[in-house]
Amino acid sequence: MNDTDAGLSFDIPGIQKCQQNRYPLLFVDRITDLIPGKRARGIKTFTYNEWFFPAHFADEPTVPGFIMVECLVQTFIMIFLSRPEYQGMKTAFSNISDFQFKRKIVPGESLDILAILDSFNRGVAKGRATGHVAGELACAGEFVIAVPDVLKQFTPRPPTSS
Repeated sequence: MNDTDAGLSFDIPGIQKCQQNRYPLLFVDRITDLIPGKRARGIKTFTYNEWFFPAHFADEPTVPGFIMVECLVQTFIMIFLSRPEYQGMKTAFSNISDFQFKRKIVPGESLDILAILDSFNRGVAKGRATGHVAGELACAGEFVIAVPDVLKQFTPRPPTSS
């Protein structure tokens, strides 16, 4: 983790300190600019030897849609999981909406991601992210992500009898 004028940056060990995604499901190579509680910029470069390319598809390898979603969400969750009080906590999808796939992504291309946090209350984060390849919009969506350990602190409990 480095603090620069633009914000924080994280390499893979720094990302893994904040979130629980690991190989083969870690889809962010670097967080290049992060303002905790506000926004994050990340990058994922797809190489031909990614585990999914032979099956999707051998004759025309393209990045599967669920991986594009994961790239955006993993960048998004860094906005709040980078804060010490949430670092390393599990997250869960609550909602994905208005997701758009605008172009295919092929081996050798890099996805530049910008994620924005709109709100974070009681363990529920709402926001959006876009992914661009060479300046062209590739994918975009809106997310609601829960942090169960925080959320359960606000779950009503039945009264105890004495």
